Amino acid sequence: MKFLQVFTPGLEIGIIAVMFYYLLSFFWNTRAMDLILGLGALLLVLAAVNWFKLPVLQRMVLYIGNVAVIAVLIIFQPELRLALAKLSVKGRKFKEITEFDRFLDTLSQSIYRMADKHIGALVVLENQDSLDEYANKAVLLGAEFSGELIESIFSTNTPLHDGAVILRGTTILSAATILPLSDENAQLSKSMGTRHRAGLGISEVSDALIIVVSEETGKVSIAREGIITRGVKMDRFKGIVRSIFTPPKLVEQPGYGMLDWLKKWTA
Repeated sequence: MKFLQVFTPGLEIGIIAVMFYYLLSFFWNTRAMDLILGLGALLLVLAAVNWFKLPVLQRMVLYIGNVAVIAVLIIFQPELRLALAKLSVKGRKFKEITEFDRFLDTLSQSIYRMADKHIGALVVLENQDSLDEYANKAVLLGAEFSGELIESIFSTNTPLHDGAVILRGTTILSAATILPLSDENAQLSKSMGTRHRAGLGISEVSDALIIVVSEETGKVSIAREGIITRGVKMDRFKGIVRSIFTPPKLVEQPGYGMLDWLKKWTA
């Protein structure tokens, strides 16, 4: 036992170092990194307060820290979920997730490539609510998703660049889609044009996730449930999409029971 106690401090330091390395590598160069630095500053303030024995400030810092922990869990839920997902060991039963990851990577690269070139875009990811009423009034495509196709649609010299593209799963349902405009002015600044208003408008009447690329600023915005968030970076973009859309799951069909499910994954 004494032999183990000698190596216990070193083992604990190693585990803590690995944890900090993982957190920093995941959040580095992201908006969440600013939050981690803020929490670090809060801990330094708490240490200073304890050192100088200031009871009133100590209690205030503790209250602020309790609220900050809850705020972190709520605001950065997509990033935390993605971080936990990376810890899991992917086996045979995660084959569908690999396909979803490829789609998400291609979509993200296309969106931010257009943002770098200041190419305006409006992409709607259909969720549970059907958007057929808008797609049927637009140019129906029914094409398999690809980054090249999305970028060519929103190229300014093509007739389909005005309006929105609706994605149903990995299928481009329609292009040049006209969406309802939002009357909400509080969230829309002067730099936001018709694309942002249309993205916010469709988010108010459906559960879709809307991606808006600003032609003027090159910033990527995400609208959902009547709320629009500007300046979303790629890592947070992936986390948000992943937190809303789950990979395809087995659909229960007649005669498809638990025994068949087990046979599928143990075969």
